[in-house]
Amino acid sequence: MAVVTGMGFSGRKGLFYFTALCFALITLSLAIFPKAGLAAARDGLAIFAEVVLPSLLPFFILSEILLGLGVVHFIGVFLEPLMRPVFNVPGVGAFALSMGLAAGYPMDAVITAKFRRLKLCTRIEGERLLAFTNTADPLFMFGAVAVGMFGYPELGVIIAVTHYLAAFTVGIVFRFYGRKEERSAVQEETAPVNLWERALAEMHKAYREDGRPLGQLLADAVKDSVSTLLMIGGFIVLFAVLYQVMSEVGVLRYILPVVEAGLKIFGLNPELGAAVVKGFFEIDIGTMAAAKTAGALADRLIIASAIIAWSGLSVLGQVMSVVHGTDLRVKPFIIARVLHAVVAGFYTYLALGMVKVPEALPAARTFTGGVISRWMLSGKQLLIITGLLIVAGLFMRFLSGYRLVCRTDQPERQTEEAAGKIVGKKNRL
Repeated sequence: MAVVTGMGFSGRKGLFYFTALCFALITLSLAIFPKAGLAAARDGLAIFAEVVLPSLLPFFILSEILLGLGVVHFIGVFLEPLMRPVFNVPGVGAFALSMGLAAGYPMDAVITAKFRRLKLCTRIEGERLLAFTNTADPLFMFGAVAVGMFGYPELGVIIAVTHYLAAFTVGIVFRFYGRKEERSAVQEETAPVNLWERALAEMHKAYREDGRPLGQLLADAVKDSVSTLLMIGGFIVLFAVLYQVMSEVGVLRYILPVVEAGLKIFGLNPELGAAVVKGFFEIDIGTMAAAKTAGALADRLIIASAIIAWSGLSVLGQVMSVVHGTDLRVKPFIIARVLHAVVAGFYTYLALGMVKVPEALPAARTFTGGVISRWMLSGKQLLIITGLLIVAGLFMRFLSGYRLVCRTDQPERQTEEAAGKIVGKKNRL
């Protein structure tokens, strides 16, 4: 036992020394190639300032306010009948799902971490939420990828549908995750009272427990949101520089042959290996490389879908920073990202077999998507998704109530009839 413990400690020390050595070499490489590092940092800052900051800041602030006012708890009451049986998470998880689908990553991680800090979900439920709510925003897939990178707007439907279906598939798979470890049991059997009254009661209770006046709530929402976004911006710049430095040093050319051999095994164009390596680090440069690679459109779309689902080490770093301070583990999230990438690529392969797309595409044109258009599309999608989820939740509640009547009332009736027959026999005797 002592030997095993010693080996584990030695392994952790070895990992620590290796990590320290890697970052020391990266710092040295950055000093040797300052121009490449500066250009990458500029590009990362441009993405953050022009797209990420103005697009996500309003959603971050509003999500904090809605949580403080108890609106999320209100919605959760209606969505519990859907989220619990399908994904095995509490009803409030639908808020993380809808905000993630509308605004993109790492919006879902920010909300899930907040849920965990407020004890609105268990650790296992939080890790399930992280697994399937991490999705790209619609404007990125329809605008930046389909129009800007591939130059063919119709591809946006294939990319978005397969991406979201793959995310839901991951959620259904992960509903079984952690069952042995889970010790919850806090599923209250609520009486069939008026759903609207119960939702209002939950909202008021959450607001009382928060206790902050509106002015403080607004100030805290702005402060926390700006702080989180600055941290996200730092990760975008860090990984953009990291990839560029590794490219300048020549480390990536040793990884490329292995990736190309793996693509050959799956029957995909090995020239897409460079796109896979780039996408492993950062989603934007990886997807762009896949779109620009010569070869069959089907192969390029499959790889692009997988890269979008994986979302890159940059997003992984953002999620790790957001959940820091909670007991949520990152390992299940990484496994979910790999599964999402594989399933999204497979669904894209199936979709391309059913939908005819041209082989010759027009030249890709630049598309940044204005902030207003991004807000409009994200807001519209948020309202549509939340509305559909509430309708589905109410429908599931109706079905569960119907099953309850069928399964419990009928035996009760039979029992009463049987008891009546017994009494009748006694009276005759």
